[in-house]
Amino acid sequence: MKFKRLSRRGFLLASLGALPLMAVADAKWVEPTWVKVRRIRVGPDPPKHRLVHLTDIHHKGDRAYLHSIVKKTNALSPDFVCFTGDLIEEGKFLPEALEILAGIKSPIYGVPGNHDFWSKAPFEGIAKCFSASGGAWLMDQQVVTPDGTFTFLGAAWLSPKHPPLVPQRGTRNIFLMHYPLWVEKLVANKFDLVLAGHSHGGQVRFPFYGPVFIPFGVGRYDLGMFHTAAGPLYVGPGLGWFPVPIRFNCRPEITVFEI
Repeated sequence: MKFKRLSRRGFLLASLGALPLMAVADAKWVEPTWVKVRRIRVGPDPPKHRLVHLTDIHHKGDRAYLHSIVKKTNALSPDFVCFTGDLIEEGKFLPEALEILAGIKSPIYGVPGNHDFWSKAPFEGIAKCFSASGGAWLMDQQVVTPDGTFTFLGAAWLSPKHPPLVPQRGTRNIFLMHYPLWVEKLVANKFDLVLAGHSHGGQVRFPFYGPVFIPFGVGRYDLGMFHTAAGPLYVGPGLGWFPVPIRFNCRPEITVFEI
């Protein structure tokens, strides 16, 4: 039996026709758990410290995936791990998430996200887990690291009802928050680095267009590094997904900052 040989034009048309199917397959089965490690250097001076940024895990019971995140984080040997919210969506997944996160071998400093609040899970367990790591769960609080080199400032509500979070002289000041748009409320102060999540980078990003959809509290700060009056802001694409397990041109990310 003889098969008709495709012409070059026929091959190109067939390939173009297959592109949408390939994109769908990538978005559904490849990218959602295809974690990349991005490295960023902060400031002009030679780096002395390494921070890892994790955000928007949205743990739903996928133990193997969260274990892989912890393993990758430990392999980077960070001085500190920064978490900017949305650990879970439902309270029933909190014990498992904390059990796995306890495997991180560096101090974890973090703040809650909107899904952490919506889950109505008690935060005491998270605070205990982060404290046991040598870090802290920051509910509109700031702490100086034991060696006096860093101040971590964490916003949970960023409300006028709470004491203002201000940089500490003589330390590197790292501001953690969930909503990127809050950076516009910080302009009275200057920080060495501001970290946020929430946007997921849109999860689906088309070349030359950007994200198809971004949630409230993001504004123009949808993904990546932004130079702001409050200092350099980095918005991570997150590690989990919501509401559907789809990512396209927006892989989940562990971000490493050399500072």
